[in-house]
Amino acid sequence: MSIGELLAATVPMVRTLNLEYLETTPERAVLSLPDQGEYRNHVGGPHAGAMFTLGESASGAIVLAAFGDQLSRAVPLPVNAEIAFKKIALGPVKATATLGRPAAEVVAELDEGRRPEFPVTVRIQREDGAVTSEMTVVWTLRPNS
Repeated sequence: MSIGELLAATVPMVRTLNLEYLETTPERAVLSLPDQGEYRNHVGGPHAGAMFTLGESASGAIVLAAFGDQLSRAVPLPVNAEIAFKKIALGPVKATATLGRPAAEVVAELDEGRRPEFPVTVRIQREDGAVTSEMTVVWTLRPNS
């Protein structure tokens, strides 16, 4: 089962918004949010909450791809998130997430008994390539008790 299939099966919001997992690797995760009338805002584009969910879901996908082999000893959790809306989003949008620190560096901190934190940056774009939002989600790997 792919990471996208796993998250679609276990995270109800992924199914609710019909998010599509286009690419999920330890280097990059790309998800799309189709244009759906029931999730539009007052200007006809995707609602801010739907775009936030798209970006957070992309960040979670790359975290699982990069640190899935650590799940037996740590739980990945978001610590905080920030989103900046740059341009009006209309139609389908795509989120691309990348790790802000090398995965090996994060795992080394975990090996030292620390609780590492690391940023994931996300760019949300319209079909014409314009960046509509930029997001940063800070994640941690909380060691299991």
